[in-house]
Amino acid sequence: MSNRAIIHRLFGRNEFQTISVSTEIIAGITTFLTMAYIIFVNANILSAAGMDKTALTAITCLVSGIVTIVTGFVANAPIAMAPGMGLNAFFAYTLVINDKVPWPIALGIVFISGFVFLILTWAGFRQKLVEAVPQDLLNAIAVGIGIFIAFIGLQNMGLVIKNEATLVSVGALKQPVLIGLAGLLCMIVLEIWKIKGSLLIGIGLSTLISIILGDTALPKQVVSFNLNIAPIFAKIDILGALKIGFLAPVFTLMFMDLFDSIGSLLGLAKEAEMMDKNGKIPKLGVLLNLDALASMFGAICGTSTTTTYIESASGIESGGRTGLTSVITGLMFLLALVFVPLLTIVPAYATAPALIMVGFFMIGNISRINFKIPEIGFPSFLIIILIALSYSISTGLAFGFLSYTLIKLVQGKIKEIAPLMWLISLLCIVFFLV
Repeated sequence: MSNRAIIHRLFGRNEFQTISVSTEIIAGITTFLTMAYIIFVNANILSAAGMDKTALTAITCLVSGIVTIVTGFVANAPIAMAPGMGLNAFFAYTLVINDKVPWPIALGIVFISGFVFLILTWAGFRQKLVEAVPQDLLNAIAVGIGIFIAFIGLQNMGLVIKNEATLVSVGALKQPVLIGLAGLLCMIVLEIWKIKGSLLIGIGLSTLISIILGDTALPKQVVSFNLNIAPIFAKIDILGALKIGFLAPVFTLMFMDLFDSIGSLLGLAKEAEMMDKNGKIPKLGVLLNLDALASMFGAICGTSTTTTYIESASGIESGGRTGLTSVITGLMFLLALVFVPLLTIVPAYATAPALIMVGFFMIGNISRINFKIPEIGFPSFLIIILIALSYSISTGLAFGFLSYTLIKLVQGKIKEIAPLMWLISLLCIVFFLV
């Protein structure tokens, strides 16, 4: 049997019988490059909690690589997982620094939240929560995430900056911004010409221009074998985390990850054409199981909650449709264990255009939302606008879901509210209170 035949047998989904191996590889590399920042950012954030930064860098690569490869093989989906942004900040700054929780116990809290998630998933609870959400709101999630991703890209490029008077404003057209815009123009033109790998080519072009203009220096070494993970690996304290005083942080982590992961999975599944004719994701249960197991595995290894990454959309928009995309992304993370010095030459403003393009692609779902009916249009609007402006998927979803239930209640249309939407709304209220 040929290599191509083996790949098709492993990853060929029914609706994609003729997958292009080259396209999947390009998509996997594109996803990796757009989320490779987590290797350094996660280490910087968690090191503030007193954890070893070098070990964190290696663990981030190891965990992201393993769980993403497993996702590719088990769920056959072009979705990558890694320690979540926002979740790592809650871990370091709220739990450890503010609440004085020792980081081994904080890892125990992450493990427990993942375990509870696993039980809820096995019971079918998380999947039923998703199925209770109206289709218009699901489309709004995809749009909101698209705008959120584009907003992050604009900031990484330097085109949108912080402004004390207006909160945000347009940044000066300095060299990094112009290089990023050149990459963005390249991606748009290649998309118009329908050339595969447009996002990856744009990232490469921006990086090359940056090197030529002297804005990015070549690394002093290409590889590094400093992979000591002993300072944080298996240092988790689960028994210490079982104290009743830690119920609040366990719930907070659960809620944040619940709606972050569900929101990301729904948005990505829609873009990757993983939904059936009824608007459901056949392998949602598998993906949710993997999401919970990834958090538990990450906690044991020594990192904060591991979850689905919305940057996977960059690979999906590059043509990734099967688990081969995830396997390639995961392998890139494992290779990064020794090639970290080389990866540092790809500046944030070089990958920023890819995020902006992903936002452009995902916002197309807005046409599927019926804004003429306020009872569904307004909650959709809240989800879209607050995911980006609050810088939190879970916060945007909480406002949207709660407003949907309240509007239906005021209208007297109680029978139109799915039973689990009541529970979702209650969870939203508890989240705001906590």
